Amino acid sequence: MKRPNVLLLYTDQQRWDALGANGNDDILTPNLDKLASSGVNFRRHFVQNPVCMPSRISMLSGRYPSSLGITRMGVPVPEAIVTLPRMLKQYGYRTANIGKLHFLPHANRDHRLPHPAYGFDHLEIADEPGVYEDAYRAWARLKAPELMDAISAGIPPATRIWQRAMGIDDGIAHRGDPEGRHDFDGAIPFAADAGLTHSAFVGEQTLEFIQQAGEAPFLCIAGFYSPHAPWIAPQEYLDLYDVDTLSLPEFPAHINARRPQESTAAFSDAQLRRARHGYYAMVSEVDHYVGEILDCLEASGKRKDTIVVFTSDHGEWLGDHLRYGKGYPADDAVSRAPLIISAPGGLRGQDHQGLAEAVDIAPTLLELAGIQAPTFLQGESLAGVIRGGGARRKTIALTEGAGWKSLRSDRYRYLVHADGRENLWDLDADPGGYFDVAARADYAKALADCRRALLRRLLEIERPLPRAWTY
Repeated sequence: MKRPNVLLLYTDQQRWDALGANGNDDILTPNLDKLASSGVNFRRHFVQNPVCMPSRISMLSGRYPSSLGITRMGVPVPEAIVTLPRMLKQYGYRTANIGKLHFLPHANRDHRLPHPAYGFDHLEIADEPGVYEDAYRAWARLKAPELMDAISAGIPPATRIWQRAMGIDDGIAHRGDPEGRHDFDGAIPFAADAGLTHSAFVGEQTLEFIQQAGEAPFLCIAGFYSPHAPWIAPQEYLDLYDVDTLSLPEFPAHINARRPQESTAAFSDAQLRRARHGYYAMVSEVDHYVGEILDCLEASGKRKDTIVVFTSDHGEWLGDHLRYGKGYPADDAVSRAPLIISAPGGLRGQDHQGLAEAVDIAPTLLELAGIQAPTFLQGESLAGVIRGGGARRKTIALTEGAGWKSLRSDRYRYLVHADGRENLWDLDADPGGYFDVAARADYAKALADCRRALLRRLLEIERPLPRAWTY
């Protein structure tokens, strides 16, 4: 039996609607739109945590963050956790991660030291562009050693603190030095040649891995950093957009009243458009490399035997709720991410409107590869939907963090905290989730239904260890 290859195209901080295929008329994503037309586009896919590290290990292990004990940033992933590459290696797969993985905190370590394998045969880890002495910087130094200052996205504040405490000076003039970088103002042209970006690194090294792949099936994760802020993109991708024509989010009156009018101020019309300009340009750059990767698969003859998945670890507020970034309380802008799966023999050009979760990806890939799913997986396979024979329909999606859990149903988002506080948003009446209706008497039944649905889900996903005998 010849098992399919698996190519996982994984962006960082990409909203579900930052795709032309998902109804965004401003953004230019022709290659991703073409991928959607060759597979199933899960339009309502939700991640299980709204920040990078917990979301990534949750997806790659098929388990909820709370079951892993990883519900916040900064928790190193234990090497003993069984991940998708480990599950596939038992069946002869060669496994690779190129680009961002983010299973370890990266602000307080030396990136030249060997990285735990986590089941991967081939690792080229680069968690932030040009900030650390890692695989990306080594790749770029080989091409243009004089441009190390130009490729850095800027030192994150936590990294600067650690470097000063440890007396480390890498000799590079990082963007934003000495104050540190500013992530959320707007588009920033990449200061070096377009072929030296982090996305170019991920694209080129993914192509090389595919071209060198032998007869054994492979799992390759292409971990793009884009469109994570700061929004730095080569000028050619910035030039694809007319910033003055980009659409603005719709705000309710009480939020709109808080927005400044000065064009230089955060959340003004001009600043919101500047942010979208940089964000969309980064997505379009990724789209370019996705096109190159898919063309390479086709030219190599491997496309017909490869499952291609495109997704992201979480979304981005991008000005919604007058916020940038991601995190609590994990509303749709942050917890809803794109998911496209194109599989050999699967449906083409289908939009699936049912709820899906990132924990569903691992069991889906295992079933499509003809591999039984371990009992500890907590997701549900989407393979029936992809093959056109399944009527699977999840009724809720669960996102959770330290001290809170959030339930997303077709109509509602429900949030409960460790101290008993509750919030409820009616997304039919209020798509942006700006009006909390938990205290309204006319929503008492809906609130109770959400409580019950959450409790049922928590019971359903329990995975006790198997007993060895009757007692």
